[in-house]
Amino acid sequence: MKQTTFNARTALLAGAMLFSTATASFAGAQDYEFQAVQTEIKQGPGSTVSVRLIDKRTGNAVPDAVIFTTRMDMAPDGMEMMTTTVDPSTSTAPGVYAFTTNLSMEGGWRFQVAAKVQGEPETVKGEVILKAIR
Repeated sequence: MKQTTFNARTALLAGAMLFSTATASFAGAQDYEFQAVQTEIKQGPGSTVSVRLIDKRTGNAVPDAVIFTTRMDMAPDGMEMMTTTVDPSTSTAPGVYAFTTNLSMEGGWRFQVAAKVQGEPETVKGEVILKAIR
């Protein structure tokens, strides 16, 4: 009888350890964060906005993410319907993603971005608040 109890406890312990190891090794979309490289951007056409994608668990930049959704609007100034186009641009730093846009007015702008990270099943979403200045 003791042998059976020991085996059942061992099996339970092994299962619990396996479960905790499996859940600890997977990242989630919440483990990533977009950060503005600069928060003050020159107002006008051809403005460059750069964001860094960070793995919050390590603090390292995440290269090779596939950016598939972007939106730039003036929500911080109460004008969410005031939007502008965002086009991908080139960046020389790994984990930094650059875009060209037209910040047509001075003031607060919100940049929303969504990306796929290699090995991560969930979409990573974020937003940064920028200020267009003269």
